[in-house]
Amino acid sequence: MEAGLPADLPRLSPRRKGPRPGTGIVHLGLGAFFRAHGALYIAEAMAASGGDWGIIGVSLKRPDQRDRLAPQDFAYTALELGPSGEVPRLVDVLAGVLVAPEDPEAVVALMAAPATRIVTLTVTEKGYCHEPATGRLSLTHPDIVADLAEPARPASALGFLVRALARRRAAGIKPFTVLTCDNLPHNGAMLRGLVLELAERIDPALSEWIAAEGRFPSTMVDRIVPATSPADLDHVARLIGCRDESPVLHEPFRQWVIEDDFVGGDRPDLGASGAELVANVAPYELMKLRCLNGTHSSLAYLGYLAGFETIAETVADPTFSTFLDRLWAEEILPGLTPPPGVDLAAYAARLKERYANPAIRHRTWQIAMDGSQKLPQRILGQLEEGLVAGRSMAGLILAVAAWMTYVGGTDLSGNPIDVRDPMADRLRALCDAAEGSAAKVAALLALREIFPASLAGNTAFRTRLVEAHAGLAERGARAMVEACHA
Repeated sequence: MEAGLPADLPRLSPRRKGPRPGTGIVHLGLGAFFRAHGALYIAEAMAASGGDWGIIGVSLKRPDQRDRLAPQDFAYTALELGPSGEVPRLVDVLAGVLVAPEDPEAVVALMAAPATRIVTLTVTEKGYCHEPATGRLSLTHPDIVADLAEPARPASALGFLVRALARRRAAGIKPFTVLTCDNLPHNGAMLRGLVLELAERIDPALSEWIAAEGRFPSTMVDRIVPATSPADLDHVARLIGCRDESPVLHEPFRQWVIEDDFVGGDRPDLGASGAELVANVAPYELMKLRCLNGTHSSLAYLGYLAGFETIAETVADPTFSTFLDRLWAEEILPGLTPPPGVDLAAYAARLKERYANPAIRHRTWQIAMDGSQKLPQRILGQLEEGLVAGRSMAGLILAVAAWMTYVGGTDLSGNPIDVRDPMADRLRALCDAAEGSAAKVAALLALREIFPASLAGNTAFRTRLVEAHAGLAERGARAMVEACHA
């Protein structure tokens, strides 16, 4: 504990007035993002309009989150980090946390209960057990293999959804709405397809029922939520006067755009808490995925290789600041149709202000995680479209080359990189077995789980990618960024 904090500092506890609202939502994958974003909207919706929309979280792999929150009666602090100050907030919308591997039946029973009307998800791109390049179910994924071998004991988020929906169908209960909050294009439609594909293999009649009765609205979520460090725990304790073992930190900005398509129209009054309920999320989703997530990943790989620890430090460098501006102006915005009433240039300018917020220590290493799952959605789609349209796309090509360098496991100074990716071992083996940029690029482009054949087979793209990869090794990241749009 940081010097100066009392040894007997009390543990955080909720200051609840009256009974806790009933549970109406089960959330799969209870990480920091949902607790700093969706949970706040839902708490505010209940405060404004009532309703039993309390949340029970489900940890799909480990008990850590449950063990940190249970002694606090599942309350936690959300700390807003703005350029001009910090604002702590006590959040008491969680009613509990289940750990799926400990008792999968309890999770299925909770999801199948009539009171559960919405199941939300933040399981990250890799949690959908799909092939990012195709959007189809990965039948070789260990969790899907387990789900098909033993449907009564789900392993994946998809398995829990299918099993709980099957139980509701058998009991004559209408399905719950499935609301994904992950950064994937057409995320609701994609998740619907994956659920139907898995259900079809288990019970075709179940798949037909889900297709007819279920609802999978697409969403766009936006808020920068950096990882919480031990030093942050001490800092929060100083601010609030008690110990919180699971606070979340976030920027002031937030946005949640949701297709208003719920089973029976049953949902919290999310509009009262500032969510945008629309008929078509796609323009918002694509704008955010490409303008924010695509540049975030580009800055993460290039910034990391240039020696920057955070995004704020990266964009404070004039060379990277100019690179970012030109990435938006020349490669990203020309391929977008703006959502109604949105000025894309103003949106990008606001993003840059958010990136530069010195209070948000969003590490390049953190954003660089799981790149094999993120690149197809964040960069490769728009890269291929831009090349077809005749745009140079030099910045995004350089970003892909930086990812290829990064997953080799060694930075440009020869230091090891702690690569966190579900394909990390395979990526490293391919890089180690190849000699020189041309061979390394060819080996990685052959991964159809990541690179579509149409892009990998583009000779001009491949040539420029090899040049960018070699240039990073020879000249360094900052010099390549500086020369990128020259």
